[in-house]
Amino acid sequence: MLGIMGGTFDPIHFGHLRPALEIVEQLGLRELRFIPSAKPPHRWQPEASASDRLKMTELAIAGIEQFILDEREYQRDGASYTVDTLKSVRNEIGNQEPLCMIIGLDAFQSFTQWRDWQTILNLCHLVVAPRPGYQAASGDAWAKPYLSSNAGDLSRKTSGKIFFATVTQFDISATMIRKQLLNGYSASYLLPQSVYNYIKQQRLYIHKNQTKYG
Repeated sequence: MLGIMGGTFDPIHFGHLRPALEIVEQLGLRELRFIPSAKPPHRWQPEASASDRLKMTELAIAGIEQFILDEREYQRDGASYTVDTLKSVRNEIGNQEPLCMIIGLDAFQSFTQWRDWQTILNLCHLVVAPRPGYQAASGDAWAKPYLSSNAGDLSRKTSGKIFFATVTQFDISATMIRKQLLNGYSASYLLPQSVYNYIKQQRLYIHKNQTKYG
């Protein structure tokens, strides 16, 4: 069973990484591909460049055997829509292997606003990770036909299930980290030290006239 996890990763942090590792272990995923969004189809855009976010993701997942960096969205023109990425992954792995996409509960709450969300559920399972401050929306009528409380269902079907995972929750966000850095405070212990070192080296997330990080 294969997993993917997308996002802007602006920057990637322990709130992404620890839940991802726990889900890999709980579901027995053979690998989890981290797919940084090259051109997010949002009104707002990431602060760090696509290449910087790609490098930070590479540094963050180094040393974990099941964690793989997937650059496919950087090799495609146009906005980085999830449904297009999933179609690309499916074309690669075929239709026989279960495919799980990990998303946070915050993203899940707006899932029906994603492009071709029904097609997404035909291509993969959704594994929803809880987030501090967000309440589960599993009671929504649209979600009921897809819900499963049994993780084993994900390996018995290739797609079409929604599973709410139980993971360690970290009250960390990329927005919070960027504010910390902009205000001159340290981001240590919020994200891998290798990523923090890269941020400082490249002088990301600070004013041009700011002389140092916390």
